[in-house]
Amino acid sequence: MSTVAAAPAGVVLADLLPASRVRDAVLVAGGAVLTGLAAQIAVPVPGTPVPMTGQTFAALLVGTALGARRGFAALGLYAVAGMAGLPWFAGGASGYALPHLGYVLGMLLAAAAVGALARRGADRSVWRTAGAMTVGSAIIYAVGVPYLAVATGMSLSEAVAAGLLPFLVGDALKAALAMGLLPTAWKLAGRRG
Repeated sequence: MSTVAAAPAGVVLADLLPASRVRDAVLVAGGAVLTGLAAQIAVPVPGTPVPMTGQTFAALLVGTALGARRGFAALGLYAVAGMAGLPWFAGGASGYALPHLGYVLGMLLAAAAVGALARRGADRSVWRTAGAMTVGSAIIYAVGVPYLAVATGMSLSEAVAAGLLPFLVGDALKAALAMGLLPTAWKLAGRRG
């Protein structure tokens, strides 16, 4: 039986757990916490106020595994709690006056987008997962880079140089990791089902 056929269309990994409101609340809170913890893996990048983190990887995994609605809720909880003062943005930062807050806001949209793609099977094969991660990353940059330009007074080309180009190799590595993790999770779920 193929991995895609192991679960009906329109199902994401989280749907394989018994359905309940408690499950959904725990998944949303867990997704927010996972993203907050991953944001603490932060490496400063010379020449930019934006660090390289595990946060984007976690946000895209959360969206893919939970689906659009729960993924958006998890990243919404993450964003609101961080803006309210919980120190779980990159490197323990919090608040709403951060030059990299646009990336967090982009993660909200990206989680919803990759979650919607996952409902269409985008997380069940290596190449589909690569496509979903590329779409998610593009959304994060589409919000984050212009926000960085406005927040810092950089030109758009300076913001691209500081907030996009230094991160492409890391994003490719994160996508490669997701390309292994997500289809493997579906294969394991298919064997257990």
